[in-house]
Amino acid sequence: MSGCSGCASYRRCSAPPSGQQAELPPLLSQTGLFSAAAADPANADTQPYAPAFALWSDGASKQRWIQLPAGSRIDTSNMDDWSFPVGTKFWKEFSRGGRRIETRLLVRVGPAANDWAGAAYLWDTDQRDARLAPEGRRDADGAGHDVPSAADCNGCHGGRRSHVLGFSAQQLAQPGVPLSLDALARRGWLTHAPEHPPSIPGNDSERAALGYLHANCGHCHNRQRPARGDGPRCYDPERSIDFWLPLNPEGAAAEMPAVKTTVPRYVTPGDPDDSRLMSLVSRRGARLHMPPLGSQQVDPDGVARLRAWIEGL
Repeated sequence: MSGCSGCASYRRCSAPPSGQQAELPPLLSQTGLFSAAAADPANADTQPYAPAFALWSDGASKQRWIQLPAGSRIDTSNMDDWSFPVGTKFWKEFSRGGRRIETRLLVRVGPAANDWAGAAYLWDTDQRDARLAPEGRRDADGAGHDVPSAADCNGCHGGRRSHVLGFSAQQLAQPGVPLSLDALARRGWLTHAPEHPPSIPGNDSERAALGYLHANCGHCHNRQRPARGDGPRCYDPERSIDFWLPLNPEGAAAEMPAVKTTVPRYVTPGDPDDSRLMSLVSRRGARLHMPPLGSQQVDPDGVARLRAWIEGL
């Protein structure tokens, strides 16, 4: 955090390889999410999903879908870092006030770890289709919603070897998600099913806070983050902080990486007002704040979760 060696330059991301980006068609209706005749997902092989712990996006409404190539499976031999087959597609749609603003597409285009292409599609005024916008757009809705450029995608997605953040064993193992880990196993989508029932230790307050840190901070601050030379990435945050939730942690919540790596440097147990973590998540603007990517507004619910967690430590 305060030791983040490259946070000042996180917005200067390298352009993704042109060959990979050439795999993205000009219209969203050409990606397989929906037909041009009806701008709503209708393909039987496209499945909606939602993570248990969502990334804060300044209050935008979001929908998500996945499409696996026919007959393929996700390599889940490492249950904490899945590997997706070539041709896998992910979409995430952002809406405000009932109107779609953008839909982001992430596609695995080759067998290498970094063979992913991603960009946003901006929705037309008539809401019937969206157009590829590799350069992104500032204030796309007239109310402050910024659409990231294709170059910016690696700022977050480059933080894990799988490149995929919200579709994981930990995110799909929690109760109430629409496409659960058990459902994936029943569908035959996984090469390996989890050996033990997934769980997050601790009480409700601890699980809520740990899940929030996992979704909003863990893709950057984790000890398994690929090395700087392992492909395009925007910056190199402090690795010693680890907010990534392992699938089957042992012991109590107090032994989780988020606790062991932040207390006492960034968290004062029992005193959120004396905790640097709280000051970073409670502000936006020119000064360093967390998360530094994809957010211009403080998440009041997230701040409340972290406050309750620290008070209980």
